[in-house]
Amino acid sequence: MTLVRRAAPGDAEEVLRLRQVMIDSMPRSSPSTDWHADSLPVLRARLAETDGTFAAFVVDHPDRRGLAALVAGTIDYRIGGAHNPHGIDGYVFSVATDPDARRQGHARACMEALLEWFRERGARRVRLIASAQAEPLYASLGFTRRPDPLLELRL
Repeated sequence: MTLVRRAAPGDAEEVLRLRQVMIDSMPRSSPSTDWHADSLPVLRARLAETDGTFAAFVVDHPDRRGLAALVAGTIDYRIGGAHNPHGIDGYVFSVATDPDARRQGHARACMEALLEWFRERGARRVRLIASAQAEPLYASLGFTRRPDPLLELRL
C-alpha cells in the first residue's frame, strides 16, 4: 500500500527536484535548474498554506531519503457556466515519479489524494495536460481527451 501525504515546507527541495524530473522528460525542455533558488522560498510559503488554493501530495521514497512521487495542483475560480455553475476548477501539474520508483502505483495514489482534495473544495472539473506515457493513468481515473484551444502569451 502506498502511503500518500500532503507535502510540507520541509519537502520543498525534493518537490523542486521531482518537478525537474518531469520537466526533463518533456520535449523542448531546458535542463537548467537556475530557477530553483528563486522558486524555493515561494514554494515553501505555498506549502505552508494548508487552507490555500495550492496543494501537493507526495510519497516518501521506500528505499532512501527523499520523495518517490509528486502530484501538485491548484484550485481556480472562473465565472460559472452550464457544465460548471460554481466555476471552481482544479488544475493538475507537476506529476512526477522518480525513475527508480516507477510502476509501483505512487503517482496513482497521489492523484487520487489530489482529486479528493479538489472534491472537498467544490471543484467540479479537473484539467491537466498529459504526456503520452501518462495518458493511460489519467484515462483510468476518468479523464477524457478534449480539443485544446489553448493560446499562450508570455509577459
